[in-house]
Amino acid sequence: MKIGFCGTMSVGKTTLVNSLKETGFFRNYEFRTERSKYLSSLGIPLNTDSTLKGQTIFLAERTSELILDNVVTDRTVLDVMAFTNNAKTISLIKAEMFEEYASLFLTEYDYIFYVSPNGVEIENNGIRETNSEYRDQIDRSIKSLLVKYNKNIRSLTTIEGSTEERVKAVIDTIENDISLHSGSFFDIYK
Repeated sequence: MKIGFCGTMSVGKTTLVNSLKETGFFRNYEFRTERSKYLSSLGIPLNTDSTLKGQTIFLAERTSELILDNVVTDRTVLDVMAFTNNAKTISLIKAEMFEEYASLFLTEYDYIFYVSPNGVEIENNGIRETNSEYRDQIDRSIKSLLVKYNKNIRSLTTIEGSTEERVKAVIDTIENDISLHSGSFFDIYK
């Protein structure tokens, strides 16, 4: 299965994926987490300064994850679409064309979890944007994209709360879905 988490910056997506890795629930899965520090070190502009070339690199990363049979990732193509739509240097027409192309990959996710920013403070990791208005803008953009492309998304669940509550919500969602198809998670997705 391909499981992706989407949401604005500094909501705990990477922490969540790392916590899921520790549960053992997803044995035989690849785990992918952000590489913003690495990409920034290559000179790729991030956040509001992002360029079409830079966002294309981010999209390539997200789609390369979709080649894997079993993956849990802390970003989705939705995140790339939202940041592209909010970049100052990318024209509206180019952002729309990029979004349309990127949306083609949404059907490849078995599960997308939207990670809510409710109750989560912005954490400065030295790379991400810490402007709360920009964070809210990206969040609104992601929610808008979720509505716009809902028909392309197989399974969408909103999660919030502590990391432990989020881990439980993810596992419960998948276990409940699997039980509807009369088999255990490990029997179906070995």
